[in-house]
Amino acid sequence: MRLTTKGRYAVTAVLDLALNSNDKPVNLGEISERQAISLSYLEQLFSKLRKNNIVKSIRGPGGGYLLNGPKDEISVANIINAVNESIELSRCDGRANCHDGKQCLTHNLWVDLSTRINDFLDNISIGELIRQNQQQALEKNAAKIEQISLNTIEAQPINLV
Repeated sequence: MRLTTKGRYAVTAVLDLALNSNDKPVNLGEISERQAISLSYLEQLFSKLRKNNIVKSIRGPGGGYLLNGPKDEISVANIINAVNESIELSRCDGRANCHDGKQCLTHNLWVDLSTRINDFLDNISIGELIRQNQQQALEKNAAKIEQISLNTIEAQPINLV
């Protein structure tokens, strides 16, 4: 599969933007610090994301980037495609010329799998990823609270008189 760091970083950065914007522009420097992604790399990615209408830029003091649409309407596939990533598993990029200029025996398998992966990612929105992150945070906090409660109960002395 040819999903490189470009696609992964783009999805991560857009998700960070969505989580931290609160309807206010987010500076790329902030995303860079939180996600440990080089600022110059983010600038390149966001240029492509802006050209493909995934994000919009706000200039001036307090400027930065905002999502260019509702969180539930921006899919992971949209983001990956916007930065020119390919979700293509065939060696020939779907051209059917990978075996001495002809279609190889497994061409249709790889093309079908690529289509399914793209469909899967097209059905996952930034809004859904946010909800998943929030649910995981809630579950993690609930587990911590439960552990603290158990530790508190175990630490209390028992009076046998």
